[in-house]
Order: sequence, then structure tokens, then C-alpha cells
Amino acid sequence: MSYIAVILAVLLLLNTYPLLVSEDLVFRSKATNLQSSVSVMVNALTGLSPLTEENVADAMAVVQETGLSRILVTNSAGRVLYDTRETGSAVGNLALFTEIVRALQGYDAFSCTYLRGAFRSRASSPVMYQSQIIGAVYAYEYDTEQAALLSGLQETLLRLSAVAGGLVLVLSLILSKALTHKIGLLLTAIRQVREGAYSHRAGRDEFAQFGYEFNCLTDRLQTTETARRRFVSDASHELKTPLAAIRLLSDSILQTENIDPETTKEFVTDIGREAERLSRITEDLLRLTRLDSGVLDPPTAVDILPVLEQVMRMMNLVAQEKGVDLTYSASGECVVLGTRDETHQVIYNLVDNAVKYSAIGGSVQVSLERVGDLVVLTVADNGVGIPEADLPRIFERFYRVDKARSRAAGGTGLGLSIVSDTVKRRGGVVEAANRPSGGAVFTVRWPALERREEA
Repeated sequence: MSYIAVILAVLLLLNTYPLLVSEDLVFRSKATNLQSSVSVMVNALTGLSPLTEENVADAMAVVQETGLSRILVTNSAGRVLYDTRETGSAVGNLALFTEIVRALQGYDAFSCTYLRGAFRSRASSPVMYQSQIIGAVYAYEYDTEQAALLSGLQETLLRLSAVAGGLVLVLSLILSKALTHKIGLLLTAIRQVREGAYSHRAGRDEFAQFGYEFNCLTDRLQTTETARRRFVSDASHELKTPLAAIRLLSDSILQTENIDPETTKEFVTDIGREAERLSRITEDLLRLTRLDSGVLDPPTAVDILPVLEQVMRMMNLVAQEKGVDLTYSASGECVVLGTRDETHQVIYNLVDNAVKYSAIGGSVQVSLERVGDLVVLTVADNGVGIPEADLPRIFERFYRVDKARSRAAGGTGLGLSIVSDTVKRRGGVVEAANRPSGGAVFTVRWPALERREEA
């Protein structure tokens, strides 16, 4: 896994970088100290010409103890004149060490290595007399003390890395197991929801945010599924009623012998009414389907007053037949964003409901006005009103306050749902309330549109 690779990389860096830095610091320190010691010895030999075993030994005798492992002094030919090693002295032999060769060429030389638990440092410098190279000084140091310190640091780092690696591994296994378990529970919950168990909920722990979002999703799915099932059930019931009536009337005509023409005409007229009702339900269902799918005609600027006047002319005949007083008033510039057809549908449904459910001799008042940034339409009647318990559900699909009375009036139970969905799709809102003096009032508020915004 990627996080394990990152941890291993960190541990590797922890075990290499400090050691490399420490080695570099030791090398720098060795170079400074060793070259300083060689310079002191070169200064002690400067002025001696030629270099001999005797005068070199005398000069080196006055040099303070340096603690170096070995010191060599050679002449210009590379022959050793002085050697601090008592056993196996190289005096009289040629010294062909790389550092000595470099010194006899006129260069200072230094090298240091860390090998097998020790620092091995070498330095050399030429001995000059009147701008001539007359010899070379070579110093060698074998240091195990600082090597031991570096080795101890390395062992400490290894132990710390081992402990840290073990802890990380254990924690990784624990967290991985816990994470796998929680993800497994979440996947199980998702599978159950996929199978239709929308009531299932995820647990609330360190995955609280995932659980919260998942539960919100399932709440919405459950609400949608409940609404869908209720809608299908209600739609089936609404469609079944006129179909059953048509079938009953048809069977009555077919099974009644010697039926008189007047009765036949009456039955056929009833069949026609039920067919019209079936057609209205189908049209309303199709309209709601279009609203749910979001397939709407492109909006334009619509002046509501001409639409209202058209609806009032149509509804006046219906109101007169029922003995209902239908009046309207309008003021201000009432232009909204939408289409003429959907605006007509909203106004027609509200006015038709108000007239349809008003008692004989009742009245319906319609008003249209501009209020600030809103266009407000109100449709009020003086009937019995709406029970308070039914007000929150009045815009639900197929919901009826008085089912028998609504069906008798020819309603589909979808008109107010169409009004609510249509208005909301255009950024408006519709509300229902009871009037203090009796009756119900429906209020629609659209965002107003200035005429200069028309395209």
C-alpha cells in the first residue's frame, strides 16, 4: 500500500541522512585538524637544507605531541628521512603514497575514509626552501573513538526505526482492519439501499460525515419512493374509477333488453362524461410528468393581465350558470418570466376550483397587483374554507379534502399540484390559507420582470 511505502521511505531517510551529515562533519573536522598539524611540522622544517635524518629528527623533536598514528618526512626524491613508527620503520625507503607524491608535486593533499569501525585520515604538504620543494610531510590518523560515536548513533537510529516501524505496522494493521470493517458496513448499507431497503441507515462513528450524507440520501430516496408508490396507487385508483363506470354503463346497455332510446342516451351521455374525466386525468398526469422531468418550454416575458382577462371571460359563463359572483381587479405592471400557456393553466386551475367549490350565491374575487419585486395573484372565495389539518397537504397529488364531493365536481385531484409545481419551476411560490371572514384564499407570488428585460 502507498502509505507503507511512504513510511519505509521516511525510515530509510532517518537512517541515512543523519549518518551522512555526521560523517561529513567528521571529515571536515579531520581535514582542518590534520592539515593544521601538518602545517606546524612543515614550519618546523622550513629553512633546513638539505633535509637529513639528523636535522629532521632534531626539528621534529621540538614539535608538540600531536596524537597522530604516524608521521613521515621525506626528501625531494621521496626517500623517508623520519618515521614515528618504531616497529617496521620506513626510514631509508621510498614512500610512494599518493599523498606524498602530490606533496612533492607542490600540492597539499588530504583524504579520509570511514571503514570497518574507524576513520582513516591522511594529509601531506610540501616542504619549501627558497621556492624549491626539498621534501614532504605526511601524517596519518587512525581514529576509532569518533567512529564508535558514529556507530553508536547508527545503532540508536536503527533501534528507534525498528520501534517506530513496529508501532506503525501494528497501528496500520489495527486501523486498516477497522477501516475495512467500517467500509464493509457502508458497502453493505449501499447494497441494501440498492435492493430497495431505503429505510436502512448507516452507523454514526468516525465515518459520521459519510454516514450523515448516506442517511440524507436514503431519506430522500425513501421520500421519493414513498411519493412514487403513493402516486402510482392514487393514479391507478383515479384511472380505475372512470374505467369501472364506463364498463358498468356499457354492460348495463348490453344486458338490458328492450332498453328505450331515452335511457340509452342517458347511459351514453354518462359514458361520455367519464371518458372526458379519464382524458383530463391523463392530460394532467402527462403535464406533471413533463414538470418532473424538467422539460419546459423556453421562458419569455409574459404580461399576466391579458391572460387573466382571457380566463375571466371563459369562467364567467361557468360562474353565471352556478350563480357565483366572479369579479377581478388588476393594478401595476405585472410581467413575469414563463410561458403564456403555463400561466393560463395556473390562473385557470385556481379560478375553476374557486368557482367549482363555491356554494350557489357565493362570490369569488380575483386580484392581480405588483408588490415591490413580486407579481401577486390572489383568488379568494367565501365558502366553507379548508380544514386546518388539510392545509399542509392541499398541494399534494391526488389529495382531496372531500373525496366524494371532489369527484362529483369532476376534479382530478391534480390541479393544485400542477399549479404548485409550475409556479415553483419559475421561481415563484403558491400558498393556501383560510380567510378570517370565511372561505379560502390562494396566493401566487412570481418574481417580477421589467419590460426592458424582454429579449
